[in-house]
Amino acid sequence: MVDTVPWKGARVIGISRKPSPAAEHLEADLADPSSWAALGDAFRQELSGFAGDRVVFVHAAGAVGPIGFAEELDTDAYTASVLLNSAAPQVVGQLFLAAARNVAAHRHLVMLTSGAASSVYPGWAVYGAGKATIDQWVRDVGAEQATRGGAQVLAVAPGAVETGLQEQLRETSEEEFPKRQKFLDLHKEGKLSDPYDTATAIWGLLGRDLDSGSVIDLRELANPAG
Repeated sequence: MVDTVPWKGARVIGISRKPSPAAEHLEADLADPSSWAALGDAFRQELSGFAGDRVVFVHAAGAVGPIGFAEELDTDAYTASVLLNSAAPQVVGQLFLAAARNVAAHRHLVMLTSGAASSVYPGWAVYGAGKATIDQWVRDVGAEQATRGGAQVLAVAPGAVETGLQEQLRETSEEEFPKRQKFLDLHKEGKLSDPYDTATAIWGLLGRDLDSGSVIDLRELANPAG
């Protein structure tokens, strides 16, 4: 655990259905497309006249489930997850970039991705497909920004982190998620990263010379918080 808070002094606004004591709160249900336009309005309002040195949007929203073989799942729940995992990142990312376009500051859009984007996990298609969507969107839009726009757009896979996602995978049956044992072993062997340390490493990427459009695995970077 590090002793410093690298984002100390920054104004932090959390976007979620429920407030967090660690940040200002903007209420939105990203699985509901009707909430997206209001989020764009909020971006424009917050960034109008922005006078800071750096504006950063980290998109971490996503649903681990429903977990199970696609044809056996509830269609409404599956649809909501597709909207949250695949559609919302593209639309919300576009809204942020449009709102930040004329801000005279360093601009960063960080999308959290996962190794599940390129690995096969039966029972986890809705999650893996969403992360694969994010990766390709970041590659394309990052190249656009490198050509015209100037924002740094990154997809970052943090690795296995001790979060509710991991807990949910461990609690799922092998019938629904055949590779469950892998995640049980990661927990048992103490191979899950601390969420605070992971957030610090992601923040540290903003000071590195990384090409816009990069898809990054934290585990493959030397000194990722440097």
